[in-house]
Amino acid sequence: MLIAAPGLRAAMNSLTPRPKKKLLMTKAPCESPQLNASRDAGTDFAVAPMVDAVAAELTAVPIEPDGDSSLSGSLATASATATSATATSATATSATATSATLTSADATSDARPPRPRPGLVGLLGAMAAVFAVTVDMYLPSLPQVAQEMQVNEATAQLTISFMMFGAAIGQLLAGPWSDRVGRRMPVLIGAAVHMLACLAVLFGSGIVVFLGLRVMQGVAAAAIGVCAQAFIRDRYTGAVAAATLSRLMLVIGVAPLFAPTIGGFIAEHWGWRTVFAVLAACGAFVGLAAWKFLPESLPVERRSTGGVGTALRNYRLIITDRKFLALAVLPGLVSGSLMAYVSGSPFVLQEQLGLSAQQFSIVFALGGIALVGMAQVNAALVHKYSPVRIMRTVLPVQLLAMLVLLGVAIVGLGGALGFVIMLIVAVSFQNFVPPNATALALGRHGDRAGAAAAVLGSLGALLPAAISPLVGVFGGTAVAMAGVMVGSVTAALLVLILFTPAYRRGGWETGRD
Repeated sequence: MLIAAPGLRAAMNSLTPRPKKKLLMTKAPCESPQLNASRDAGTDFAVAPMVDAVAAELTAVPIEPDGDSSLSGSLATASATATSATATSATATSATATSATLTSADATSDARPPRPRPGLVGLLGAMAAVFAVTVDMYLPSLPQVAQEMQVNEATAQLTISFMMFGAAIGQLLAGPWSDRVGRRMPVLIGAAVHMLACLAVLFGSGIVVFLGLRVMQGVAAAAIGVCAQAFIRDRYTGAVAAATLSRLMLVIGVAPLFAPTIGGFIAEHWGWRTVFAVLAACGAFVGLAAWKFLPESLPVERRSTGGVGTALRNYRLIITDRKFLALAVLPGLVSGSLMAYVSGSPFVLQEQLGLSAQQFSIVFALGGIALVGMAQVNAALVHKYSPVRIMRTVLPVQLLAMLVLLGVAIVGLGGALGFVIMLIVAVSFQNFVPPNATALALGRHGDRAGAAAAVLGSLGALLPAAISPLVGVFGGTAVAMAGVMVGSVTAALLVLILFTPAYRRGGWETGRD
């Protein structure tokens, strides 16, 4: 800032001949009282006050015009120097303002909590777990449902597939709706519809009506779950979002630990329809908790103001993003292997391998423990490694575990115990790909997070819904279940290789194009 002062001094020295030195200033500009005060105070000062002070002193200098041509040049030089100093002052002031703005932005960014509170994660996990609980608590009842309604195993498994189809529809509807009205309202209405659809099962119905109610339950559970995902995207991005989604898996993973055991106990003592009374209570609990404790994550100024046309345009932008779609199908394909296990294991473990309902519940709980443990491993890894790197490393390992499971099923190595052990190992890798792929996909469309989460959730429901019935189609045996699991994970690995930058130069760290 002081560079301008010597220039001004030199210009002033050239204004008059040597004998007239007495007419010049006796103080250098840098020794003006204003600057001395700033310097003594130890604070920064701007150039503009210095220029103003020098200009005032220059005006006071009694210069005698002698017609010297150098005078006008010297005055022009002084004027130009002063103008340059003023411009420098303006630039410095602008830079100072920019610096202040950036500092304010950094302070705002730093003020943003890097991770959500545990209580909020628990609530979001409960919201996301409504779907899982509605599926898992009902699983031990599948053989009873098939017997009571006089349908075969494949038809009984459709009660799971229809719920997943309902979840796909519900997410496509609830996603854009939540972008318009916020996240709270769809959660509250979804919880109410879920409760009513579960209570309706208690009044008895045939298979057709029961399938319709399962669709309604899927729609309602999806409305709750998609808002949980959109809530995370509203507040968090990148590794924090992936870690938060992994924490949700901890809560969701509790469902396989206890839901089948509770459901089997209820069905054995009071009948399978009573299970849905408990599910209705679960939906009511989540709705009340959300009404009381869930904050609104989407402020009014960020909400979508359009109607159906805007929603359709958002969906068009999303589904024409090929890299988003590649990431979006990965959770559905990997979850397809899990749902093949979920829908096939009651028949494989209880009827083919001879496990009792309680033994089946224990095996399911052990699988849940493995899922929860691996979800926490992923939550720790995302703070050290990029999500793409984790996926490209873990997915081949998961496929290898599935192939070993298929080999055990074909050969019969180790009997029921060998199959169960390898099944738990293979299922344990489930929670690596979905949260990381979801975080990356949502990051591409943060301004339409609800619609993006809806597409993700729909694919995550439609693909498993289409894959899981294949277990029954191929015979419902252990080999059929393991074979469908292998095929689903193989498809996921091919998508990761061919349609994402995961295995390309530069894609190892960031996953960028």
